[in-house]
Amino acid sequence: MRSSPPSQPSMDRPGAGPWLLVLVGFAALAVSFSVRAVLGLAMPVIETELGWSRSLLSGIGALALLIMACAAPFAGRIIDDSGPRMLLTGGLVAIAIGAGLVSVASSLALFVLGFGIVAAVGFTAVGTNIVAAAIAKSFEAGRGLATGIGTSGATAGQLLVVPAVAILMQTASWRYGFAALAALALVLAACAFVLLPGRRPATASGALAPSRGSLLGEIGALGRLPAFHVLFWSFLICGFTTTGVIETHLLPYAAFCGFPPLPSATAYGVLSAVNLGGMVLAGFLTDRLHRPTLLGAIYLIRALSFILLASIGPDIRLLYVFAVLFGLVDYSTIPVTVGLAASHFGVRRLGLAMGLISSGHALGGALGALAGGLLFDAGGSYGLLWFGAFGLSTLAGLVVFLLRDQPSEPGRSSEPVLAARAGEATS
Repeated sequence: MRSSPPSQPSMDRPGAGPWLLVLVGFAALAVSFSVRAVLGLAMPVIETELGWSRSLLSGIGALALLIMACAAPFAGRIIDDSGPRMLLTGGLVAIAIGAGLVSVASSLALFVLGFGIVAAVGFTAVGTNIVAAAIAKSFEAGRGLATGIGTSGATAGQLLVVPAVAILMQTASWRYGFAALAALALVLAACAFVLLPGRRPATASGALAPSRGSLLGEIGALGRLPAFHVLFWSFLICGFTTTGVIETHLLPYAAFCGFPPLPSATAYGVLSAVNLGGMVLAGFLTDRLHRPTLLGAIYLIRALSFILLASIGPDIRLLYVFAVLFGLVDYSTIPVTVGLAASHFGVRRLGLAMGLISSGHALGGALGALAGGLLFDAGGSYGLLWFGAFGLSTLAGLVVFLLRDQPSEPGRSSEPVLAARAGEATS
């Protein structure tokens, strides 16, 4: 084991600091994803109270995704240069302001400003890619497991926070739900500011991040690496088949199949519960298995789950089987993708790399949501959507098998290559 200066914890046994980041990241993602989920939960009530259409409210959600796609590389650059403290703190404050604006909005303009713009900036700063990159920079041993635990907060919020908000909305008003989330985000912002270190981040090996080239130069350098394209396009398909297809269209599909709302919502809850365990399991396996094979297998299992979904017919038991199978591989791509990105691009530029890759995920999500609506309106069923998702997931799995599994910490070898290519792009 490599020796460490007395002032730094051994990397094989991370000290309290890195695990504190995991805890804060977990909680921040739980709040961020809860605010995003509550919009869908409150849609029917908002439609009735304010007279807005579902397509209009869905469009506000799509606007938020578009802003997240555009802003993610910049947030990634910030995490590389300045660390997670100000980014997570500022993101939580933005979410609090956005949710607060939504809670008092009676005009469309204020609602769009609150959720579609201000909160969307916060969602970008408190995203799985940001938390994952920050954690990966702080760990060498156990990086996959720590990343899986930290990013599983995205699912934990749907299990713990959203039901509590739903009760508040049912007993009082949808506005109180958003107001409560705004208050919770503010409390968490204060915790993040106090608990997270404010100094310029060091890599897991203790070296300070080197001087940077231009943002466009570094993006161009990453864009010339085949591994970047494999991870970017596979993660775009990931967004299409999860955020876009399942999160948007699973419950409408269950209603289309004739299943009552409560059993359908329960099945979605089962999916979320298994999802949390799947992320932690994937992180654990990331540290121990050949990562391209693991990631490819996740996409192929996801592909098979869409065949099952297309065949559930009137049997609601098959919906629960799908929920378990898909839940295992829903967000489990995140720790494996982050681990591969750290290996191929180096931890010092991991934030920017994951920001770009996550832009693809957001774009894929928007395309999946749109495609589902268009295909259903055109054909009156979801069959083409499920088989399309099957084909894309299969393609992602096969493409990922082309990657090499580099050592867990190749930052010293990959950084000079990226720096040279960034310099070529700006000269």
